[in-house]
Formats: sequence, C-alpha cells, structure tokens
Amino acid sequence: MSMRAFAHLLDRLSLTSSRNAKLTLIEDFLRGQPDPDRGFALAALTGALSFSAAKPAFIRKAIEARMDAQLFAWSYDFVGDLAETVALVWPTRPGPNREPELSEVVEVLRTASRGEVQRLIEDWLDALDPDGRWALLKLMTGGLRVGVSARLAKQACANLGKVEIGQIEEVWHALEPPYGDLFAWLEGRSERPSPDAPGRFRPVMLAQAIDEAVDFARLDPADYVAEWKWDGIRVQAVSERGERRLYTRTGDDISATFPDVLAALDFDGALDGELLVIRDGALASFGDLQQRLNRKTVDAKQLAAFPAGIRAYDLLLDGETDLRSLPFTARRERLEAFVARIASPRIDLSPLQPFETWEALAVLRGEPPEGDARLAEGLMFKRRDSVYEPGRPKGPWFKWKRDPRLIDAVLMYAQRGHGRRSSFYSDYTFGVWREDERGDRSLTPVGKAYFGFTDDELKQIDKFVRDNTVERFGPVRSVRADEGFGLVFEVAFEGLQRSTRHKSGVAMRFPRISRIRWDKPAREADELKTLERLLD
Repeated sequence: MSMRAFAHLLDRLSLTSSRNAKLTLIEDFLRGQPDPDRGFALAALTGALSFSAAKPAFIRKAIEARMDAQLFAWSYDFVGDLAETVALVWPTRPGPNREPELSEVVEVLRTASRGEVQRLIEDWLDALDPDGRWALLKLMTGGLRVGVSARLAKQACANLGKVEIGQIEEVWHALEPPYGDLFAWLEGRSERPSPDAPGRFRPVMLAQAIDEAVDFARLDPADYVAEWKWDGIRVQAVSERGERRLYTRTGDDISATFPDVLAALDFDGALDGELLVIRDGALASFGDLQQRLNRKTVDAKQLAAFPAGIRAYDLLLDGETDLRSLPFTARRERLEAFVARIASPRIDLSPLQPFETWEALAVLRGEPPEGDARLAEGLMFKRRDSVYEPGRPKGPWFKWKRDPRLIDAVLMYAQRGHGRRSSFYSDYTFGVWREDERGDRSLTPVGKAYFGFTDDELKQIDKFVRDNTVERFGPVRSVRADEGFGLVFEVAFEGLQRSTRHKSGVAMRFPRISRIRWDKPAREADELKTLERLLD
C-alpha cells in the first residue's frame, strides 16, 4: 500500500465529524488493504509506533536546505504546524522518485540511523504529493498518537470481526504491529489470540449519570451502596506474574509516568481505583495531580512534590482468581482484605457511605463532612448484586456530581488572544452533545471562555489547537471534535439562562475553564439535555 492510501484515510477522517462515519472509514480501510500495511496503519492510529531516529529537527534541517529560512519561518508562523507547513511548501526536485510503501517507511525508520533518516526524508518528500508528505511527517513525529482515536480504531476492528470491543481490549497489550494474528482472528482464519498475557488491561465498567427526576422514583436505596466520586483519574493497577502496569480507563499504559505508584504494586491482582495525589494520608486537589499528567518522564523533584497513590474502588483479580463475575458486595469484601494485606501508604480504600434514603444521600452530597470528602466531585452508588461488566450498562452504577454548575464540554473553536497572548490560541468555544430525531449525536456550542488555565496549560492547549485544526475562518480555527476525538474542558459557570441568540438555546453566565480533562474521551462529555434540566 502506498503512502497515498494512508494519507487519503487520514484526510477523510479529519474531515468527517460523525463517529459512525469514521468507524466505517477505518473498517473499510482495514478490510480493503493488505497485510502488513493495514497493521502499520492501525498502529499509527492507536499510537503504537515511535521512531527514535526521526526527530522534528531533521525536518527543519531538510526544509531550510531547500528554501529561504526566513520565508519558511513566516510560513510556519502562519500555518502553525510543522508537518503541514513543510507538506505545503516543499520544493520537489525532479528525478527518479518512487513513492514509498507505508510498510517500507515503517520498517526503514525502525532500523535507520539518524544520518540515514535525514537523507530518506528528502527522498520521500520529493516522491510524495502534499497529502502524502503530511501523512509521512505526522507518522514520523508521532503526530497521530491520540488516545481516543485508539479506542475508535479498536472499535473498527471489533466491527470488522463482528466481536465485542472488550474482546479486542483484553488481547490488545499482548499484540504487536502489524497485528497479523489479530486480523487472522477477525477474518476467521485462526483462533483468537490468547488474552492470558500477564499484566494485561481488563475493560472497565462505567457509571451512568443519574436522572434525579426519573431514577430515584424507580430505584430502591436498599439495593445500593454509596461512595465518594473522587476527583482524580480512573485507573487500573495490575501486578500479574511479575508484570506491573498502570492503565487509564481507556487502556493507555501510563506506567512510565508514575514509577512511584508502580513500585507500590507489591501484590498479585488487579485493582480498579482513582489515581490521586495523596500527602501524609490526605488527599490533594486535582490541580496537583495535573502536575504529573501528560508527561513522558518524571523527575525526583516532581515525585517528591506530588506523590501519587490509588484510592481503590474494586478488585478484579485476586491472585489468579478472576472476581468480575461475583456480586459487588463479595468483591468489596475481598477488596477490603486485599488492601489491608498490602498495607501500602500509596494504596488505600474508598470508604462506603451509609445511607437509608435518597433524601439522606442528597444531604450528604450537598454537605460533605470535613476532610477528603470536601474534594470529592460527587457520589457514586452501585447495586449490591452488580457484576463487573465492561462498558456502561444501564442500571447497576450511577454517578451524581455534587456541583450542578459544572459540565464537561468539548473544544470546538479557538481564536488568537490579545496583548501578550496574541501569539496563542487562547479564546475557546466549547460545546455539548445534542441528539437529533434519528438518534445521531453532534456538538452544539454552549459557551466561550478565555481564562481558568495556567500559562503552561495555555501552551499545551495552543499546541493541541494547531495540531488538530480542520478549518480556518479568518482568525478562528475549527478544531477536530467528534465522538472519537476531542479535548474536554470541565467548565464552571455562575448561572444559566435561555437564549434565542444561541443555537443551543442556552447561555452561560461567567463561564471559565475549571480544568482540562486530558483523560476524558470526548464522547463522554455532557449533553444539552443536562443543561436543559438545570434550566428547569
């Protein structure tokens, strides 16, 4: 498969907002392309490729040898993305240029020296058209490494083989590109790859948002237990047959970022819990945890200043015994004994909160006691007899956020700021999900904010905007945002009112970015009906 086919897929994906349409594009691509090329394309989409010898500095050196450095600097400043700029302005040299195959590029970059990469970049760029050049450079620099796209690509694999995505996730970490054994299974040519890989990820169980007007009337509080919804990120900690791993709820391996937590996994089993910064047994704010997130490495100073730990919710594996088919109460009993046996200062237990009525639980939610509960973002309640099943089943688990004036929204548009922010995209329009009469979901804008983040976070968001721009409207950039990909903001606001001027029908009073949810998939942002219920 030539780079042209891969570039065409990326181009169509970037211009398609519908999640179902994206799934179809990836599924059709995987079905229609040969091995090993489709496997390497899948690896690129899921962030499973990296090339130590390919550096952005090589790309700069190559382009500055072909055109005036100042002219390129102006072009780069206007476009804002290195790969896109080089793809558009690259001055090709005529000659016997052969368009490379995707598998050829991957295999060569895996083994090439830095000196060889410098020469290869120029030869490949000469042979490709602008779309192919853009795809090549993004592939080389890891520009396609987006966690949410990983799940979307896995779902396309599941659709291809007509299997549940949980079956893909359970074997994923035992597979390597170009995934020949995976495709052989999905196409019925062999058995499923063994999920019995030590340290593997187990698909997580998620909670539904409670609908107070409907759910409390039909649910019996005696069937449920409650605990705080801690304000960190959901993780799965696995220590199995000598392999230790720390995963996000979407299956991303963050072990290298949290070596202190990994060192504390001195057990045999798999814990489900919340990753938090815990100092001397007391919970710190989410802002402290943010100092540790989205880093490839962490130094001793950060480890000491922001010590991470896990507050355990559930136990999935005890020794070699899979507990997921047991009821929650049985798993909880095993979890309490498990955490007590570990006796680690970095792993503690999320305590259950006794209650007899929904009214009593509402009081607890509105007036949490002193201590860690003040930093919780709400409550969780779970059926006593619920088994641990992947996905978001209806009925067993619910989440009830404490603050009704906090929503999760998706970044849709960005505009350059003013004054010292004039070189950054710092004014953000965000939206929530709206469902039409056919059941299709799309984002609708509900507000705009330009403060609530630090200077370092501004730089991170600015890079995200430049890396994921899909359209430009004068000074405004439209940012890629759909169910499979997007940047989620937790937005705080002081009030809400109906508005005929806004397409969504609502207007926020004093919205601000409360925090950046790098860990949260865009598809799990709030819906317009959530805001409408607040209005009511």
